[in-house]
Amino acid sequence: MALEPITEIIGRGVPVPGDDIDTDRIIPARYMKCVTFDGLGEYLFYDVRKNEDGTEKQHPLNDPRFKQATILVCGSNFGCGSSREHAPQAIYHAGYRAVIAEGFAEIFFGNATQLGMPCVAVPRALRRRLVERIESEPEMEIAIDVAGLKLRFGGEEHDCEMRPGAQSSLVAGHWDPIADLLEGANAVDAVAERLPYMSSNR
Repeated sequence: MALEPITEIIGRGVPVPGDDIDTDRIIPARYMKCVTFDGLGEYLFYDVRKNEDGTEKQHPLNDPRFKQATILVCGSNFGCGSSREHAPQAIYHAGYRAVIAEGFAEIFFGNATQLGMPCVAVPRALRRRLVERIESEPEMEIAIDVAGLKLRFGGEEHDCEMRPGAQSSLVAGHWDPIADLLEGANAVDAVAERLPYMSSNR
């Protein structure tokens, strides 16, 4: 049984300034000492959001206007650097359900897709336009049409991009390969029984 298809994400946005934001900035390595990913959201962008004493710096993710946001809006090459899966996990566990950026690092993109968290790419001019609208209208609703690859906000509609394989897996509800593997467990067992070196009848 496939997972829930992800055809559209609707929510408010929060701009995260800067290009080439790497995974160490998204989740500092010292907070990756965990058995599960639960609780990682607390440390999302920790070093750019917090002072050494734990007080908050001036950062959009600390801005009360954007506390209800569920969509990150970022620059180019988002998620670059090391391939740690903790980065998209921290974003997801912090309550964000999609990322709009000018471009994504490949491994980050794949890890985010496997969480069911769409990552769509837009040109720089459109990203800047969206950020301007968010800053002037923080409560504005943003809709990411995953199936139709459209971005809608404030009465505007624009094209956005996503790799075809990721788009089809999200829309079909096959975005988690482990879930697909578990779904096909009986078929795996049947193949194993036919292999001479795996068969229980050997």
